[in-house]
Amino acid sequence: MVFWITAAALALAIALVFALTLLRAKPAEEHPAAYDLRIYRDQLKEVERDLARGLIDEADAERVRTEVGRRVLQADARLRAASTTGSGQPRAATLALAGLVLVATVGGSLALYPVLGKPGARDLPISQRIALSNEMRATRPSQAEHMDELPAAPLNTPDEERFADLIEKLREAVAERPDDLQGQMLLARNEAGLGNYSAAAEAQAAVVRLRGDEASADDHVLLADLMITAAQGYVSPEAEAELRRALEKEPTNPVARYYTGQMLLQNDRPDMAFRLWDGLLRQGPENAPWIAQIRRQIDDIAWMAGVRDYSQPDPAGPEGPSAESIANAEDLAEDERRDLIQNMVDELNDKLATEGGSPEEWARLIGALGILGNTDHASAVWDEAQMVFADQPQMLATVREGAVRAGLLKTAPAAPELPLPGEEGATPAGPTAEDMENAAQMPEEDREEMIRTMVATLSERLAEEGGSAQEWARLITSQAILGDREAAQSAFDSALAAHGDDRTARATIETAARSAGLVE
Repeated sequence: MVFWITAAALALAIALVFALTLLRAKPAEEHPAAYDLRIYRDQLKEVERDLARGLIDEADAERVRTEVGRRVLQADARLRAASTTGSGQPRAATLALAGLVLVATVGGSLALYPVLGKPGARDLPISQRIALSNEMRATRPSQAEHMDELPAAPLNTPDEERFADLIEKLREAVAERPDDLQGQMLLARNEAGLGNYSAAAEAQAAVVRLRGDEASADDHVLLADLMITAAQGYVSPEAEAELRRALEKEPTNPVARYYTGQMLLQNDRPDMAFRLWDGLLRQGPENAPWIAQIRRQIDDIAWMAGVRDYSQPDPAGPEGPSAESIANAEDLAEDERRDLIQNMVDELNDKLATEGGSPEEWARLIGALGILGNTDHASAVWDEAQMVFADQPQMLATVREGAVRAGLLKTAPAAPELPLPGEEGATPAGPTAEDMENAAQMPEEDREEMIRTMVATLSERLAEEGGSAQEWARLITSQAILGDREAAQSAFDSALAAHGDDRTARATIETAARSAGLVE
């Protein structure tokens, strides 16, 4: 009741201020005739003073009095006419408007509060808010409970029948041998590429289990990423636990810190989330995939955290053709418009090839290339993006939208690039689909030996004949998966020697080396 009395009194006070402002008479401007009357009266007084001092005689004084008196009568007539006509607004209308303001302000605020506010809510001191946040965090749904609330997602399969059969055999082989580490790694990667994030998370959980204490921070982060993506952004207690394990192994891991901030936001701790994300934003680099996500939200988070004068650090580097840039080019001639878009695309392509970029930038480049009709180039960029974001499915999903806009994919996820695929009609660049099918049916030891043999064959061919940047990148990644770091480093050095002068090829090779842990 105290709250309602206070709220009504405040609303009434504000309404009275408005009403009094309306009712207060506006000072009228002085009429010119009134000013003339003052002048004429002064002139009459001046005439009497001059007559008394002997400066003028009585005849002249009388003549002046007559002329000034005539003018006084004219001015007085004009002033009377103005006061009779009037120029103010009607008093009745003013009173009606003031009454309407009172009713609308007081009655409207009291009527809206039960709808927009929380009647009966108590004041929440910071200690109580923290306690409620901790309770929300402790009692939030588990991963399984949250997934049960979401619509059931069908299990995607590749469009191409050959790869669909291969994926199915890989699933069956892993189900028969659940303790096969390499099989679980391959399954996690390919399920994520297909958009089957729940299945990918199960396989990655097996990878973490099999590696035990040897599991790296990236292993735990990848598992958390897959769980969060499958849950449509929700950070469950299980995902939080994986993030915590990753941070124990690598306290500065940026992806784990980003998702931890997301979890804090979901549990009403914008103050802690702001500190985490502001640190990530200032550390950069600007092309890191989480930076764009932070920039879109951190202003609101700063406000919720009580930071009223927050300003983001300025971004650096070109971002390529935005939708606004392309729209502004609509008024140009066709040749000029195409040249403008092409220049912006070239700038973004150079930036991504040399520095990398956010998933939004990759998607923008692929989509712009599709608009320009450069489908071959767009396809090559999409292939490279799949390698860059292979371990970050949520970000790969963003890039996939650009591939859809470019016409490279349907709305459903495309078939993944299986480990070490061969190419029909060309010298084999690694194991073919048939090789992998046969390998899936072999005992674990024989299958590993077969894969090692095919990787060695690829290594020998590249050493003797050379090959594309994608083939070198595939070799580096395969050797890293097999645990042969020395061979992966040797392949990286050879790849740079063969393609180091080509910026795009060098970027592809360095991306594979980063995923293999050879470079930072």
